Amino acid sequence: MDEGDVDRLLPEPVAKAVAEYRALRDEHGVCWGEQGVAYLAEVRTSAYLMPPYGFSVAAYRRAVGDRDGDPLVADRIVRDTLAGDVLDNLAALRLTPEGASLEARTQAVLDDTPPRTTLLLDSSRDEPATVTVNGTPYQVEPKGARLVEIDGAAEVIADGRRVDLTPLARRVPKATLTLRAGFPCRWSVSSEDGQGWWPGGVPRKLDAHRRPYFHGDGLTLDVPAETVVVQVTRGMEYATDEVRLDLAPGEHRLVELRPERLYDAESHGWYGGDLHVHLNWMGEEPAGPALAAAAQEGEDLHVLNLVAGNVAGERVYDREAMEHWAGRDLPWSDERHIARFGVEYRNDLLGHCTAFGLGGPPSRWHSGFTGADHPPNSRILRELGGVRSYGHPFHTPGDELGSGRNCAAREVVADAALGLVDALDVLNHSSIEATAAVYRRLIGAGNRLAVSAGTDAVLSICRRGTASSPPGWARVYAWVDGPLTAESYGEAIQLGRTFATTGPWLELKVNGHGPGETLRLAAGERVRVQVRSVGPEVERLEVRTAGGVAAQGPPGRLEVELRPDEPTYVVAVATGGPHPRSMHPEGVYAHTSPVYLEVGGGPIARPEDVRWCLDWLDRLEGLVRELGRFDADGQLEAHLELYEQARAVYRARLDGHGPGLPDR
Repeated sequence: MDEGDVDRLLPEPVAKAVAEYRALRDEHGVCWGEQGVAYLAEVRTSAYLMPPYGFSVAAYRRAVGDRDGDPLVADRIVRDTLAGDVLDNLAALRLTPEGASLEARTQAVLDDTPPRTTLLLDSSRDEPATVTVNGTPYQVEPKGARLVEIDGAAEVIADGRRVDLTPLARRVPKATLTLRAGFPCRWSVSSEDGQGWWPGGVPRKLDAHRRPYFHGDGLTLDVPAETVVVQVTRGMEYATDEVRLDLAPGEHRLVELRPERLYDAESHGWYGGDLHVHLNWMGEEPAGPALAAAAQEGEDLHVLNLVAGNVAGERVYDREAMEHWAGRDLPWSDERHIARFGVEYRNDLLGHCTAFGLGGPPSRWHSGFTGADHPPNSRILRELGGVRSYGHPFHTPGDELGSGRNCAAREVVADAALGLVDALDVLNHSSIEATAAVYRRLIGAGNRLAVSAGTDAVLSICRRGTASSPPGWARVYAWVDGPLTAESYGEAIQLGRTFATTGPWLELKVNGHGPGETLRLAAGERVRVQVRSVGPEVERLEVRTAGGVAAQGPPGRLEVELRPDEPTYVVAVATGGPHPRSMHPEGVYAHTSPVYLEVGGGPIARPEDVRWCLDWLDRLEGLVRELGRFDADGQLEAHLELYEQARAVYRARLDGHGPGLPDR
């Protein structure tokens, strides 16, 4: 389905909402008028603080502190982090005691349209300075910095003199490319210096490696009549094909490339999905459903869950779309690609819950932030149904609970005990290491949770690391017995037939049984574990049980024989360092759901892990008492009651009387 077809199917409320987002963007910039939380300034500056500048979200928030409402704090952080560098989208006007000078990476332009960019006003002076842009004065405090949007035709006055902006751009002759693979793909076109080129009307998106990209097939675009590099791929099941072209002025070149397939998951009954993607959630370019359709098809992403959610206030982005399409496949879905609208229910103290395959909208869309932390997430999870998970669960290895209102998935330890969540997004944009550690504690304590993946990619954001990377850069693959539907895929996740990955294929068999299955063994009975990986980025394979790493080895194949004496689980993990195929800053990662080994008739309930969960609930109760916001009697007590219910489940397991799988 092409963009025109999808747009014609847009119901009026959805079209009106997208128009509203464009008006908010035009009036307020990339944050769309949102206020009140620290990461808003992070969103505004992340176009400049993407890798390789070592930008740390935690360090950024510490620097902003209680001056989050002051945008100049963020501007100074940009200046200080770049440490004198200039970017393709950020020129610098250096204000020194000796005068003012412009530093810029010159951009190629194909016509007389002035290039738009951002100018960093960077002062090393001991006194305030004023720079006038198109008649508007901008004050720069001593040793301060300020970001100002300009184009190449702007009039910039510093120290009473007009600044020469000609270094911003160079006019080059034009050539034209038509790109063809025979099926929708992800394309990247760049000059030798890395400057990106896109077809007209396409958002100018960069992935986490700062690579320009767009989706489609048979696309035509203008490029400089110089040397350009064209790359094509199609999601993680494909390699990248590339060609280098030397183009003459006025030349039209047909480029036919076809990426090689590394593995074909569907042929084995496995379908990959991204359970946490936003169509709109602030950003440079408000997005319509056509962009989601192009991305899903171009990435060959089998299942796409677009979630409606708020930022920090009452506005819920894409609520109208969710309400219109709830319980129905989106218009471009076919027998190989299912797209649905779901929900991200967000609380900044207890965590963000996501749901896929909903029959209707929730009664509430969010809590916390500037309002009361009520009700507990558990009440919404009971109502939502579908496949329920927690998104971007944990941020800091070794201190997963954390401090402050940091959006960590703190309530999941209670919700898992009560059977209210089906999965945990071990693959996400936050800390995979921290989340995997909590996940293994939870399954070791007797909670049957599938491993899942949700990237939190945002189609309306163009330049922000993993947020502007394509949907499906991490995926949860689920084994589906029969045709692919939203229902069959959701059921496969709930049964635990999954693995999650940033790219490589990862296969686990225990005596021939795969993830989600249970083997009932006598104490000391042997089992044979086989692990297989496919993908050039894998450096190490691991077999893990509840007791830790049981075996490890190089990529490809790993086999080991185990003789468990007590109930345990078996998972496989694949890891590797930073790689072009992985968008996550931690590198390459894949993790299977468990094969459960019930030994001697008993389910898994490892005492060390159960005690860890009980300790977590005690610490969570302390945080909620300290930081929770409540505006009516009984609200705090609702949380305390939930935690006591979860404690009862864990204590029963510790005493050997509780089930391994909670009633649902």
